Amino acid sequence: MGHENITEFILLGLFSDEDAKIACFVLFSLCYIAILSGNLLVLLTIRGSRLSEQPMYFFLSYLSFMDVCFTSTVAPKLITDLLAQRKTISYNSCMAQMFYAHFFGATEIFILVAMAYDRYAAICRPLHYMVIMSRPVCYIIVMASIIGAFIHSILHVLIMVELPFCGPNRIDHYFCDVFPLLKLACTDTSLLVIAIITTTGVMSILTFVALVISYLIILSTLRTRSSQGRRKALSTCSSHITVVFLFFLPLIFTYVPMADSVSNDKVFALFYTMIAPMFNPLIYTLRNTDMKNAMRKVWCWHKRSEGK
Repeated sequence: MGHENITEFILLGLFSDEDAKIACFVLFSLCYIAILSGNLLVLLTIRGSRLSEQPMYFFLSYLSFMDVCFTSTVAPKLITDLLAQRKTISYNSCMAQMFYAHFFGATEIFILVAMAYDRYAAICRPLHYMVIMSRPVCYIIVMASIIGAFIHSILHVLIMVELPFCGPNRIDHYFCDVFPLLKLACTDTSLLVIAIITTTGVMSILTFVALVISYLIILSTLRTRSSQGRRKALSTCSSHITVVFLFFLPLIFTYVPMADSVSNDKVFALFYTMIAPMFNPLIYTLRNTDMKNAMRKVWCWHKRSEGK
């Protein structure tokens, strides 16, 4: 089958209002710069300090890296299209964009799960922690996340490549995603929609519920701790929970249809493609003394060594 006679798609973008486009161009460009600089700052701080020896920060550096990759599959096109006259994307680029968005997004979800497991091990099983989360285990978890995400993404692409696209080619979105594309296929895709909602939607909900439950268990364990240790653990967990909510709630609203509306999908998608990646570094650093100290050490040391 494959794509019959459609070689490119037209992305309708976020909205059609001309006046807002310049403002959004500036706003999203600034957001993208903030995402890149914030996440790279976190990444380089962790890699340049002793923090990378701790599993939590080891995972956090990968999360920051995934944020940069994930946003970079979507943001540059979104930003340049705001000023472009014809917002086209070739069939191959469209499939590639869908693959990478799902690949980096799914990896990020798996790493968020790993971070919850790490906090559970640290707080609920402190005596076994170094064994449970040894460095080889951390590497295995990251590799498993990447392989899992790859399988998830390649399945989406294999489904899409089989579909015939013969008529309309206007995608009502600002990047190539599964549902907007399924709407354009020249065949009945209702079964596929149900299949994708059950796999991705149910996976998102289950993961989200599992994460919330694991943090609830952690919080109930913390009730028995001394006040100082509890404060530190609470602050770490609360920042993790914030990130989980920022990322998962919009995702669930996108993949679990409340009503058949793509316009809302675009707004929700903005959350996990732009807003969550921008706030992640802030959430993890502002409430975290270890990160702040490491930043001072790493970046002040650079300044000192340049000054010599």
